[in-house]
Amino acid sequence: MALWQAERPLILASKSAARRAILEAAAIPCEIDPAAIDERAIEAHAGALGPGQAAALLAREKASAIAAKHPGRLVLGADQTLALGERRFSKAPDRAGARAQLTALRGRTHALHSAVAVARSGEILFEHVDAAHLTMREFTDAFLDAYLDAVGDKALASVGGYQLEGTGIQLFERVEGDHFTVLGLPLLPLLAWLRSNGLLAE
Repeated sequence: MALWQAERPLILASKSAARRAILEAAAIPCEIDPAAIDERAIEAHAGALGPGQAAALLAREKASAIAAKHPGRLVLGADQTLALGERRFSKAPDRAGARAQLTALRGRTHALHSAVAVARSGEILFEHVDAAHLTMREFTDAFLDAYLDAVGDKALASVGGYQLEGTGIQLFERVEGDHFTVLGLPLLPLLAWLRSNGLLAE
């Protein structure tokens, strides 16, 4: 018996290599169709929302946009926000921006809010938001520059300038929360929903 019970693969409305790897490792076949939405404009329009609500809104928007292109197909959207107190972070545009973000986060605890939404034919069928709290250690300026040299453009690929699953783990002294939430996809609630709807073997 196959683990995946649906007739066709899930569509992932994201170009995130980490999210794709998470799904594939969990034996969920997926096709990639990244959503071309203006994330910053949506965030600005929803400025009064908390970071978790903003992540949920972006996940819904991504799932809905791609579901409109593929009637009848299950589409997964996901997003993640980073908040340091009241301050929110976006992906850095360049090395200087990444360095500034990491300097601001150094020695402090920030929150990652990860959201997932599943849509089909104009309807949001499932959504979930989870949070993790991460504390960066008090690294030196020399370490920071060596880190940025080592990771190169990868520092621009994720909000906060790090990927915890890679070299970015060296920035931290403590991580509190679900591993998959940190990576940007609350996987266990998603799997439970898929099973409850006959899409995964029980």
